[in-house]
Amino acid sequence: MNTSDVLSDAPADADPALFATMSTMRAMRRLRPEPVPDEVLDRLIQAAVWGPSGGNMQRYEYVVVTDPAVMAELAPLWKRCVDAYLATTGKYAPAGMDEAAYGRMVAAIEYQRDHFAETPALVIPCYRFPEPRIEEEGMRRYAEALGADATARMGRIQERFSALAEGSCVYPGVQNLLLAARGLGLAANITIWHLFLEEEWKAVLGIPEEMNTFAAIPVGWPRGRFGPVSRRPVAEVVHRDRW
Repeated sequence: MNTSDVLSDAPADADPALFATMSTMRAMRRLRPEPVPDEVLDRLIQAAVWGPSGGNMQRYEYVVVTDPAVMAELAPLWKRCVDAYLATTGKYAPAGMDEAAYGRMVAAIEYQRDHFAETPALVIPCYRFPEPRIEEEGMRRYAEALGADATARMGRIQERFSALAEGSCVYPGVQNLLLAARGLGLAANITIWHLFLEEEWKAVLGIPEEMNTFAAIPVGWPRGRFGPVSRRPVAEVVHRDRW
């Protein structure tokens, strides 16, 4: 089957609309204080639920904050997390990024920090894998399939493997949520800075201790305009067939 056969099955305008959405999906941090209707937020969560979930376990949960009183409790935590980031990793522009452009990004981060209590909505995606069911025969066959060296290596990286396995189940849904927000004209951006103080965030939001949180996504109507994203060219990032 060639590319034209595949594309002929799709509506004529399906791909251009989706690609236009992705190519203008900037992180929008300056939000207007007007509330986002619950039915619109439900559409964002529906989009997230449609995302892939490893093993089809569908163990995701989403905390959606719209109460100004709760947002006011989170604002000091957000400030501490942002200040910690800007004092370390965020102190310097990423390699290849223009200093002036990075200065504008930091200004937007600081604006969001200083106005966080006015954030109309905040989404916290959560996920928790069930405890693995392991039996002796399965482990024997596992070791035979991988070999001694790879089995030992997996033992050393098990924590990383588990974290990636959980993340691969929740982040596709997060991307769907961000795409849906852009499609509905909403501003949103994904951060993981809350993890600096995750226990404190969980305490405010009543999230169970055993549940892992994967992002804090402020959502609202944008103060600015959407525009094209700036990314590395495809030719610089693709390795055909091998590195």
